[in-house]
Amino acid sequence: MPRQILIFGASYGSLLAIKLLLAGHTVKLVCLPAEAELINKEGARVRMPVKGREGLVEVDSRKLPGKLSASLPAEVKPADYDLVALAMQEPQYRSPGVRELLEAVAKARVPCMSIMNMPPLPYLARIPGVSADACRSCYTDPTVWDRFDPALMTLCSPDPQAFRPPEEKLNVLQVRLPTNFKSARFPSDAHTAILRRLEADIEAARFENIELPVKLKVHESVFVPLAKWAMLMAGNYRCITKDGIRSIKEAVHTDIEASRSVYNWVVTLCQSLGARKDDLVPFEKYAAAAQGLTTASSAARALFGGAPNIERVDRLVKTIAAQKGTRSDAVDEIVALVDARLEANRRAADRSAGKAAVGR
Repeated sequence: MPRQILIFGASYGSLLAIKLLLAGHTVKLVCLPAEAELINKEGARVRMPVKGREGLVEVDSRKLPGKLSASLPAEVKPADYDLVALAMQEPQYRSPGVRELLEAVAKARVPCMSIMNMPPLPYLARIPGVSADACRSCYTDPTVWDRFDPALMTLCSPDPQAFRPPEEKLNVLQVRLPTNFKSARFPSDAHTAILRRLEADIEAARFENIELPVKLKVHESVFVPLAKWAMLMAGNYRCITKDGIRSIKEAVHTDIEASRSVYNWVVTLCQSLGARKDDLVPFEKYAAAAQGLTTASSAARALFGGAPNIERVDRLVKTIAAQKGTRSDAVDEIVALVDARLEANRRAADRSAGKAAVGR
């Protein structure tokens, strides 16, 4: 019997949706009006590289065994779903409508799997030795997570890299690094069984007799999704410089030893929390993957595009390190750069708002 899956976010979330649809499950995407109208009319399309094949394979949701629909937040009843996937950027959860739906999910006690870079606060509460309360200042609005039971929240490392081609419609997503989603289990065996079922179904599914990449892998360790932190700090956030942005490839390979130092410092931090070596990813493997990441990270693009808020994994890593009595000059510098740019963006937004108010 197909599972009913609700996904917050139609951009990155459409990658997970396509995999679930291919496996025969039913998916509802929560998104903006223009996205919902387009997806309901024309479906979702995901393009991805497949080993041994030239070019990209395009997967059209309308050709898959599962059923896809898209709705606005106010149109959704969380209790109708077996699992909720959180695939929006962390600052978006305080948006009108989204905030209320998130609260309704918590009230309905539906198990949630986050595929955000920024782990939801209830997940931090599951990590031994981390004070989630001391991390609240790292979040755009920590109160949106207050009603969640940590036992109903898990984290899935969003390792696959994907983007919306700017020349395409909003229902098109292109994968540039087709790695796997790596999820920690839930405390509950019953909820973990849902993940295991999805994992097996995605593994078995084929598209036109092709085995597609990007699988769901479920792990026993709560630390496995934290492997992404070292990648973000050595690559994504180091796309941000005083003078502008650079690609992830440049951030990692311009000074490979500096990148290795940041990466391994974060790995050591995760191990101090209890992660095993096997839970994490060696720097060499990440550096090889970064060779293909020839654009700047979404965080860097948003920051230099004027965003007043972005996901602050950089600040979270610094805060957790302080709880463990350690720090890094390189991480401190990243946090200072992001803080300064966000402050400038907010001042610019306030000036624009003031001018608009005077003009009315």
